[in-house]
Amino acid sequence: MVDESQIISGCIKGDRKAQEQLFINYSKRMMVISMRYTKGIQEAEDVLQEAFIKVFKHIKNFKQDSSLYYWIKKIVVNTALNSQRSKLYLYPMVDADSLKESSGIDCHLSDYALNDLLDLIQSLPTGCQVIFNLYAIEGYKHHEIAKMLDISEGTSKSQYARARSLLQEKIRKNEQMSYEKYQRK
Repeated sequence: MVDESQIISGCIKGDRKAQEQLFINYSKRMMVISMRYTKGIQEAEDVLQEAFIKVFKHIKNFKQDSSLYYWIKKIVVNTALNSQRSKLYLYPMVDADSLKESSGIDCHLSDYALNDLLDLIQSLPTGCQVIFNLYAIEGYKHHEIAKMLDISEGTSKSQYARARSLLQEKIRKNEQMSYEKYQRK
């Protein structure tokens, strides 16, 4: 088994075997991240491919002050954001004042398989999807998201609130459908 530093050195030299090994080591986890920001597999694969091209092009700049995983993840997220950035303006953003307060119903996300969660996230409107991922999953603060996407902090907060509300509604509907299906048996 090849050590990660050897893979990095090989990638810097343009060694195809090292690049292949790096891709094999990280592509599945990065595909999951890519899928959270896109609406389907084809689009996620495009983002992943573009991200790995950037990884191979810029790996010489990788400073080992963080893990390679987080460095690659950041490239994947930024590539996905760049892909979605132009689409964000195609969808209406809602104002925080127009949102209803959450009813406080707990979401039981632990009951969902990864693919089901991805489907739920991908079903969100693009603006909500991107901001939900950045805030709830990646851990960015609203002021950071606002800078990244060139939107106001209030827009980031309202899109996140809307995403949560839509996800809760979808989960309630799924639970209701499961309950009704169970009752018919």
